[in-house]
Amino acid sequence: MTGIRLHAPAPGWAIDADVVVVGSGVAGLTAALRCTAAGLRTVVVTKARLDDGSTRWAQGGIAAALGEGDTPEQHMEDTLVAGAGLCDEEAVRVLVTEGPDAVRRLIATGARFDTDAAGTIELTREGGHHRRRIAHAGGDATGAEISRALVDAVRERAVRTIENALVLDLLTDAHGRTAGVTLHVMGEGQHDGVGAVHAPAVVLATGGMGQVFSATTNPAVSTGDGVALALRAGAEVSDLEFVQFHPTVLFLGPEAEGQQPLVSEAVRGEGAHLVDADGVRFMVGQHELAELAPRDIVAKGIMRRMREQGADHMYLDARHFGAEMWESRFPTILAACRTHGFDPVTEPIPVAPAAHYASGGVRTDLRGRTTVPGLYACGEVACTGVHGANRLASNSLLEGLVFAERIADDIATTLAAPETAAPETAVPETAAPDMTDPATAGPHPDGSASAGPGPTTAPGGPEPRTATPVPHPAPRVLPLLDPAARARVQRVMTHGAGVLRSADSLAKAAEQLDAIHGDALGGAGGSGHKTAEPGVESWETTNVLCVARVLVAAARHREETRGCHWREDRPDWDDAAWRRHLVVRLRPDRSLDVRTTATHDFPPTDRPLSHSAAGTRDPARDPARDPARDPAHHPAAQAAARREQQA
Repeated sequence: MTGIRLHAPAPGWAIDADVVVVGSGVAGLTAALRCTAAGLRTVVVTKARLDDGSTRWAQGGIAAALGEGDTPEQHMEDTLVAGAGLCDEEAVRVLVTEGPDAVRRLIATGARFDTDAAGTIELTREGGHHRRRIAHAGGDATGAEISRALVDAVRERAVRTIENALVLDLLTDAHGRTAGVTLHVMGEGQHDGVGAVHAPAVVLATGGMGQVFSATTNPAVSTGDGVALALRAGAEVSDLEFVQFHPTVLFLGPEAEGQQPLVSEAVRGEGAHLVDADGVRFMVGQHELAELAPRDIVAKGIMRRMREQGADHMYLDARHFGAEMWESRFPTILAACRTHGFDPVTEPIPVAPAAHYASGGVRTDLRGRTTVPGLYACGEVACTGVHGANRLASNSLLEGLVFAERIADDIATTLAAPETAAPETAVPETAAPDMTDPATAGPHPDGSASAGPGPTTAPGGPEPRTATPVPHPAPRVLPLLDPAARARVQRVMTHGAGVLRSADSLAKAAEQLDAIHGDALGGAGGSGHKTAEPGVESWETTNVLCVARVLVAAARHREETRGCHWREDRPDWDDAAWRRHLVVRLRPDRSLDVRTTATHDFPPTDRPLSHSAAGTRDPARDPARDPARDPAHHPAAQAAARREQQA
């Protein structure tokens, strides 16, 4: 544990639960519904409304081997190829084998996918897939339909929810196990201001961190809060350098910032072409799948053509679809384009890459457990090892489903086993911190200001484990950034750690981020800089900076190009040195500990990480000296070789 906490008022209220789920996308709501079905007292905390997360913005669909002739093995092969040698193969196998039934359970929950006249689910194709295996709803409104179904189910089952609440920090008991979270509720509601939910299990399902960059497809709530909380709690994060930039985002001008409209990969899956200003298809010949190559390859192809021609965008040409197909298959995208003055029925769509998806996140095992006991993560905030260096299109919704179910099952089993329960611990008496003093200010996690109910047994469920948070007498308070610094951080990240990266750009970015971080620390130390007051915008901005620093540190450390991490100064893969993962932890002094795993497989989360020192390799465990780790023997390489022979 780092002992680091955000500067925040002491909780003024508290409630008790068996599990608190932070986030309300496909991962969070699936976990909450399954925990509730197991008889666990479940509380869902979400930053805005229940349906305001990233899930509802998903246009393309959800990938699973549901079609005739398709198999989990074929889905696995495509996933491994896209992941560029860094997928955890066991995690991918779990995803593709459990995925089809997870989708069927989602349908049983109420999600309605597009079907043909016979009632069979219609499947389409996206980049990196060699088969049609993408189930969609409402044409290009898959995420909205999944969100609707899950939100309806949560409300029907009366799952307790706290909306408009920003999670702050993790609470722990005397044994270092999870004991709940502190949070701030915005606006009117049953609760207001800073409070706490006491629970022996916390599930982070907070989504992505796209708002770290100036232009992104992510909603405004995606500020990396879950990753930042996990880091402060002492958890490990991994693969944060692998940020997927979606190749085809509607280009609204070089100065456009914030959430940008996405033009789904499914448009290319139905036959749209990428062209330059002269109408030339530039992806042909760059990859066997042309426009349907994995996203990192398409994004690089677009960036190269832009650089060659001195342009700031390319075009996606789907005029041959005709008005009827646009209106029936892609109504959401059609409306977004027309809102911004473009008509894809009659003209090519201007597009450029923008930050889209974090392949890395809080490191977990196959049951979603992090390196902090009782803390779980699923969905985009997590790093299960499924995505490797580059997520395969439409695997994200499936990952959220599959691993959320696994987490719920693990929590139910753990809380039902008396031998795993932590003994109750009396809360030591300590004075509440002086909130006027930045040196001692911080949440008082015992929730003593609350007269909330004690733990109870859920009807028909297991005896809940009591979570008894203990206060941190002298928390290391993380000084808050002025909200005005957020745009500065985003510009630094876009220019220094965007699609194109180099040693020089990353070094400059690190220097600028350190300066911003130093300003905040200087304010806390009385150097004349003013530390921001606690509030939603300052908490978010502080989280954005925290995640940005980790991303840049990892990107500097990985001296190769792999997947969606493109180093211009290191243009080649280096399997001997870098077919392994970077793991980052936040030290108590707020510095970063960057380490490497010994192989491309994740070590267990329930024992100390086995790794070689940062920047070094253990020759005895070097993949280059292990035939099983030879790149030529990797399933992704073998699959590519087979296709080359067939061609």
